[in-house]
This record gives sequence, structure tokens and C-alpha cells, in this order.
Amino acid sequence: MKAICWQGKKDIRCEEVPDPRIEDPKDAIIRVTSTCICGSDLHLMNGFVPTMMLGDVMGHEPMGEVVEVGSEARDKGLNVGDRVVVPFQMVCGECEQCRKHNFSLCQRTNRNADLAKAFFGDTVAGLFGYSHITGGYAGGQAEYLRVPYAATTVIKIPKAGEDERYLFLSDILPTGWQAADQADIQPEDTVAIWGCGPVAQFAILAALKLGAKRVIAIDDVPERLAMARAQGAEALDRTGINVIQTLKDMTDGHGPEKVIDAVGIEAHGPTKVLELIDKVQTALKLETERPIALREAIMACKAGGTVSIPGVYGGLSNAIPMGALMNKGLTVRTGQTHVKKYADDLLRRIDEGDIDPTFVVTHTVPLGRAPEMYQTFRDKQDGCVKVVLKP
Repeated sequence: MKAICWQGKKDIRCEEVPDPRIEDPKDAIIRVTSTCICGSDLHLMNGFVPTMMLGDVMGHEPMGEVVEVGSEARDKGLNVGDRVVVPFQMVCGECEQCRKHNFSLCQRTNRNADLAKAFFGDTVAGLFGYSHITGGYAGGQAEYLRVPYAATTVIKIPKAGEDERYLFLSDILPTGWQAADQADIQPEDTVAIWGCGPVAQFAILAALKLGAKRVIAIDDVPERLAMARAQGAEALDRTGINVIQTLKDMTDGHGPEKVIDAVGIEAHGPTKVLELIDKVQTALKLETERPIALREAIMACKAGGTVSIPGVYGGLSNAIPMGALMNKGLTVRTGQTHVKKYADDLLRRIDEGDIDPTFVVTHTVPLGRAPEMYQTFRDKQDGCVKVVLKP
């Protein structure tokens, strides 16, 4: 089958790889009908997430049709012909964390749990196509995908309706929703969101649905700012301004009550000098990422407020303003998204017409064009916000 493979830093290729097969009674094989390129994939492409191996299949936002089912998955109600979305994390549904609905912390699905413990201090769920820290599982940018723990992992969806209505249940829609949900938004709150990429767009949608008084979206890409504005956010172009001071000027001098860092590991600096400092530190292995948006979010947040972090971080960050975080009494909420926690509610909202996630799609191309579209997405060319791949 064709699959998109990691062959080194900034080297993504479409290659022929063996078809997946059932390896465990809990498995299922999915014929992928749509999949995506995620901002998190760019972190792998650019070498910010370690433990990738040559030939690893990329991607963690697929959906499709079940074509083969292991005996235990069948006994739990998964059948050939079911149309499903595959969340980026696999879950057992039975461990302590799954019982608490902390699905991204599943204790059983990461087959490299010891490696995760070495990096993070404890294990996390197995993820599709996202490095060997999270299990080294083949990803969903492929014609077929093996899904371990299939019956408890997949989301069954209606037979009818275009893929794009449901596809983003795999990751970015619940990720944006969780970002707003864990901010504990109140009716008088102003919510500031760093970034206007796909996750941020769904965080804007969620913040407004959950009752925020104002949403301020911060970016410097015109097409993304326009998309945020179309949703009802106040779009703040960060080009040439002091973001922290501007936000305080917009909020009676105190800053927004809730802030969301939807950028993460590869943020760009307010000045080339500050961005260069982070790039030098990462090159010297003094830190592993550029936490520029997180620093701004902490400094901008109103005292007593909440900092929500859906943006991905993988290692060590320098110059985090812990004094501001502590002395302002800020609450920090973060974590990989517990997709299944939100899936039923979001699926209902889609089917009832309360939300239409398709607005983020700007490019739909055949799977074979993925390496080219990785470049387009990374460089924010051609108005690219979200790429859907069709195997």
C-alpha cells in the first residue's frame, strides 16, 4: 500500500509499505477514506519530537471503513463495514485512567511505556504515527491502518454524510473543544487565543459556544485571521505590536481572564532577536522548543485567571515566567486531548447542525501529494489552513 513515511528531518516521502494485518484479537483493519496533515506532524517533520525511525508511517487523523476485525473487537460490537473515525490515541477503556475519562493517559496502550516514563515520568496512551515515545505505531496517512484496541478506540459515525463533517473528531475538533472547556469559561470572560491554525479555530468555536463574552485571536497570517474573524472573534494581527500591552489595553489594563496557547513547540517570536535566542538555545540543546506563545500568554493573563495549553510541547523550555504564574495565582490546564470524553457530544452537535467543522478545510489532495503539501502547510502558503488527504 501507499503510505507517507518519515525518512529524516524535513524528509517526508510517499512510499510503498506492507499492508497491515491483524496482530491481536483486539485489532481491526481500516480502509482509510480520508486523513489529514496536522500541525503536530510538522513537529515530527522538523525534528522537534525525538525517537522517530526511518520509514515510520505518519499521521494521526484518519477515518474510513472497517474491512477486517479481530475476534475480541467483534465480540465488543465492531463489525466489517462500520464507518469509523479513528482518534489519534488508542484506549483500552478499562485501566484506572480510562475509567476516569483521562483517555490520553491510558495505561495499557503504549507498548513503549518504559520509554515514555523515561521522558515524561509516567506512561501515556499509545498514539498513531507519533514517535516511539508513544508506542511507535504506524500512522493513518496510508491506504490502510491497523487499529489496536479497536472496539474501545474508534468512533462509529453515520453511513451518510461527507467525510469532512466527521473527520476532525479524530483530533483537532475535540482538541479545540477541550482547550476551551478546561479554561472554565464564564459569561463575563474575555478569552485570548494564541494562534489561528486549525486547533485554534476550533478553540474559538468552542469558546463562543461555551459562552465567552469576547474572544481575541492572535496571529500574523491574514487568511487565518480572516477565518477567526468570520467565526466572531476579534482578530489581532501581532505584526509589529506588543501583544501583551495591546491585550491589556483591550481589557481595562488587566488582561484576559482566560488564555489559550494553541501554538506550542514551534512558536515565532515578536522580534527576530527573541526568536533567534530560542533557536540558538535549541541548537545548543539548552532547550528543545520555542515557548514564545506560552510566555506571552502567562504574562498577558489577568490575575486569578486560567492558562489552557492545547499546544504540543515535547521536552524542555527555558525562561518560563514562573514568578508571574505563581504570584498572579494562575491556574494551568494542559494535556493531550481525551478524545472519547468529548466524542458523543460533538458527534451529536454535528448531526444536529449545531456545528459544521468543514469550514477549516482549504486543501483536498490525493495522498501521494502529501510531501508537497507538508511544505505548503508548514510555510503557510496558498492560504493553507487545513489539508485533507484522499488515499
